[in-house]
Amino acid sequence: MQTTLTSSPALGPLLARGALLSPFKRPRPDADYPRTRLELPGVRIDLTRLAAYERVCGFPTGDDSLPVTYPHVLGFPLAMRLMSGRDFPLPLLGLVHTSIEITRHTALTATGEYELAVYVDGLAPHRRGTEAGVVTSVRSGGQVVWESRSTYLARHRTDGRQAAASVKDVQDEHKPLPAVAEWRLAADVGRRYGAASGDRNPIHLHPFTARLFGFPRAIAHGMWTVARCLAAHGTPEAVLVRAEFKAPVLLPGSVTYAAEGGRFELRDGGGGDRVHLAGEVCPLTS
Repeated sequence: MQTTLTSSPALGPLLARGALLSPFKRPRPDADYPRTRLELPGVRIDLTRLAAYERVCGFPTGDDSLPVTYPHVLGFPLAMRLMSGRDFPLPLLGLVHTSIEITRHTALTATGEYELAVYVDGLAPHRRGTEAGVVTSVRSGGQVVWESRSTYLARHRTDGRQAAASVKDVQDEHKPLPAVAEWRLAADVGRRYGAASGDRNPIHLHPFTARLFGFPRAIAHGMWTVARCLAAHGTPEAVLVRAEFKAPVLLPGSVTYAAEGGRFELRDGGGGDRVHLAGEVCPLTS
């Protein structure tokens, strides 16, 4: 079923609805899920908000080309509308963004007009619970110019069959990448990114609200960590980006950005070996 929206949904009410419905959700990989495809035509970029996003993520400001991660921000309210609904089987509270795969076919201009589409493409067993896949696409002139697939994990008890079916959380067998830079992260990174992206999940904003969800301090948005790494790494115009979010980044704190070839990592600062994020950049050839 296709539903065409006339404006981008407000994230605040969606977060509240998702939080209220979460205690009543009973996640399992064979549950039904919404088949609705949400579409939003006529999308224009708010250049002030874009500049704030570029500054907090480390991208150069003023370029006419959108950062490779920015369309995720545009599509996130539509994804939240689906994931906060009664028919979405995973509880929004505690839902963890575990991975993203982005394909950019061509550069997207900041002054262009776009059509967004978002849908849930299925559930899958994970050794720690159930994962949902959410697909976002951006069209310009009738052609798909950008698309992504994110996975979101709801943790719950599983049986042996679910654990065996999962391919996530496997230890990376690659050797550690060489360190490129040490980044000191301020306590307000989550608040600044939340203001720029609209994602004001309380785990990212203040130590007090983060402690309510079991974190000792606020944690950085996963999408901020991948955007910050890609701003440092750089991406070709036509590109495939894959990233896995492995461990939260506490704020304030320090991290090590490491990269070699097309691969990149974010690890604990000061020589720590804990990997927070691992990804790769693959140029697309015609």
